[in-house]
Amino acid sequence: MFKKVSNASIAVICFLLSSCGAYFNQPLTVSNAVLGEPTPNTKRLVNLPEPKDPVVVGVYNFRDQTGQYKLQENGSSFSTAITQGATTILLKALEDSKWFRVIERENLNNLLNERNIIRSTRQEYRKTSNPNEPQLPPLLYAGVLLEGGVISYDSNIVTGGIGARYFGVGGSSRYRQDRISIYLRAISTSSGEVLKTVYVSKTILFQAIDASLFRYVNFQRLLEAETGITKNEPVHMAITEAIEKAVEAMVIEGVEDGLWLAKDNAIAQETIKSYEAEKEEASYRKIYDRIYKEKRGKNVFEIGGGATIFRSDYPKTKVELMAIQGGYKRYLTPYFNLGVNYAKYNLANKDVPAFQSTFGYMSFDLKAEVNLLPYDDLSPYLFTSAGYNVSNYFKDNHPKIEYGVGLEYLLSEKVGMNLYGGYNIVFNDELDQVAAGKRDDHFLRFGAGLNFYLFNKKKKKGSKKITEKLDISNPIKVAEEVSNKGSISKRELRKLRRQNRKSLRKNSN
Repeated sequence: MFKKVSNASIAVICFLLSSCGAYFNQPLTVSNAVLGEPTPNTKRLVNLPEPKDPVVVGVYNFRDQTGQYKLQENGSSFSTAITQGATTILLKALEDSKWFRVIERENLNNLLNERNIIRSTRQEYRKTSNPNEPQLPPLLYAGVLLEGGVISYDSNIVTGGIGARYFGVGGSSRYRQDRISIYLRAISTSSGEVLKTVYVSKTILFQAIDASLFRYVNFQRLLEAETGITKNEPVHMAITEAIEKAVEAMVIEGVEDGLWLAKDNAIAQETIKSYEAEKEEASYRKIYDRIYKEKRGKNVFEIGGGATIFRSDYPKTKVELMAIQGGYKRYLTPYFNLGVNYAKYNLANKDVPAFQSTFGYMSFDLKAEVNLLPYDDLSPYLFTSAGYNVSNYFKDNHPKIEYGVGLEYLLSEKVGMNLYGGYNIVFNDELDQVAAGKRDDHFLRFGAGLNFYLFNKKKKKGSKKITEKLDISNPIKVAEEVSNKGSISKRELRKLRRQNRKSLRKNSN
């Protein structure tokens, strides 16, 4: 009995070891105050290229616009789900980026009152104390205002878990995911124009793992034990990371559009290039952090091998290795492809020793395949095919159909590995040279192989940049030069239009 209990205890311990390393870092003592932890995006924000001249910005209020309250299982809560200090977080992120000179605007009344106190005090005591004391310097004014806020907090966008229990020993794991979204925009104080708007979202993860033991170790002696741990991602840290990402995007897109300038243009271009790649990947991302980007080329050559199990008029089956299988398929859509398939294999049975050496088979099939998750590296698929079985040097031909399932994993952009299993129905009862019973012969075929994605044209990542300087004094000439050099990107076209407008204003003046 104690041996069974010890085995159960070992199972619980192994479950905890493999599932949660934080279990061994439980807070058992009072901790001291420490500096705030950086987020994964803090380092990227601090390491942005240096600006040529920092931009003076003001932030009046970057607030929670969701009105969301904390989610509770029982009762209601009047505590907000999102911090009300998002403005302070934004000011810290702007300071860390070193691209902005931040001026106080959130509590402007306090600042103005204090300056009035200083001014009145100096006027009252200036004659007696120091008549030559300088006046209070003027306040800085912002060339750019930053507005926006946290615009959504969605609870329980994904929930799930897994668990098992056997003879009183078990464990379970649960998770929940929330999502926040923020918008940040830059506004010109001279014209009121919205210069740039960026959008960032962040998911928040909550996890719980537990294990328990419930066992009678002896008559009227019950052993019961349980343990577990819950980890919740701090909402404050998630909002901080999202705001820092928004500031990073604002800086890079501002440099890209010429709103502000970097000290070293070469370093800035490398940063912009990396950001554009990230932005392109984000364009394929949908909700639940799934990236809907085509990873598989249209032309696929496959080769592999496996085994067969023959179900015939003989009762005793035998697993027989296949020689080779290969083919070609072409994707018509990301979800569907058509192709041809060839296989060379043997069928064997324990009741007939000479069966394997006497008969060899080939099959030629037209194949249709449905890929269930075409945008993921790991994707299951369904297939069906129709063709002919050929044996005895093309003397015996039997029509057949096959249907089955498979699983493919992309090792790289060019190579994928797949596992498959199919059920082959042959419309003939003489495949084993014996016609008996009411049911035709059939066999199972399963194996593994490699898919090679070849002769696929790479998608253009972007149009060719125009590196030569254009004569922007004449818009017609600019249009002619652009048309001669081919299509350009929207960003470059906006830049040319902006340069043309500046040139026209200068000429009109």
